[in-house]
Amino acid sequence: NMATLEKLYKQVENIKAIAEENRQKENEAAVRIQSWFRGCQVRAYLSHLHKNATSIQKIWHGLTARALFRQRVKIQQRWRGYYVRKYVHDYYARKRYLEGLTRKNKHIRRDLEEVAELQWKERERITLEKQEKEKNIQAQRLHFLLSTKQCLGVFNSPFRTEPDETELRLRKVRPLLVRSAPKERKTPNITPDLNNLMPNRERLPPIHKKPQGPFRPALEVQQQRHRPLEPSLHVITSITALEEAREELKRQEWRTRLMHTSTPFEQVAFGTKHFREEHKEYLKGKKPFKTVFTTCHVFDKFGRLYSSAGNIV
Repeated sequence: NMATLEKLYKQVENIKAIAEENRQKENEAAVRIQSWFRGCQVRAYLSHLHKNATSIQKIWHGLTARALFRQRVKIQQRWRGYYVRKYVHDYYARKRYLEGLTRKNKHIRRDLEEVAELQWKERERITLEKQEKEKNIQAQRLHFLLSTKQCLGVFNSPFRTEPDETELRLRKVRPLLVRSAPKERKTPNITPDLNNLMPNRERLPPIHKKPQGPFRPALEVQQQRHRPLEPSLHVITSITALEEAREELKRQEWRTRLMHTSTPFEQVAFGTKHFREEHKEYLKGKKPFKTVFTTCHVFDKFGRLYSSAGNIV
């Protein structure tokens, strides 16, 4: 038993010695494992925080960017509206135009209504006149139905208090006069016979050998019928003749255009406004300009009776 205890004691001591030898390594390994695990935890937590912070920043940045964009859009909208109303579509000018157009439309509508009313009255008048004329013609045709003192007419019944309108119209109009066709009168033929009156009369020769009338020679008529084709100016000219003529006129105008850098007196620098006042010695001995139109009578006596200051010489 003692030997066994000693043996166990020795084994425990060996184990303790081995444990003491490996304590540092195991401690370092445990520390490394713990640091790795805690690092994973911290990194996961930081990643979670970063994601949340990124989402918050993203929402905030989007919100501020949209607000700024709306402000810029509002500024641009107001500026463009002001520019369009000021320079493109003037609101007040448009308003004045619409007001004037409304007033003009009212006047035109009133005039059109008056014209329409006048036309309607004219048509009514013409219709009434036509009906009145037809009634008068009908009354003239039925004039034989007019009542007399002895016999009452069809339209003048004794059972009525007053005669009918047709009866009154028959009294006003005159009956139609029936005219017979004119008879043809037979007139005797009293044309004298020249042969019996002048038996010894000689026939005169014809005055002209060719037939009388506005006749042309046959050769001239034949030449006119077979004359060559004479195309019109529209057919002869090119389809681009108008554009070519305009280009030629532009080139001629450009060649003959007066430039400000040259004068008939002297070559002067560009920008000179009054070249005659700078070099007056070049104008001595020059002939004055000839005007196409006659001068005004008020200035004909300038220099003779009045000076440049307006005083009488």
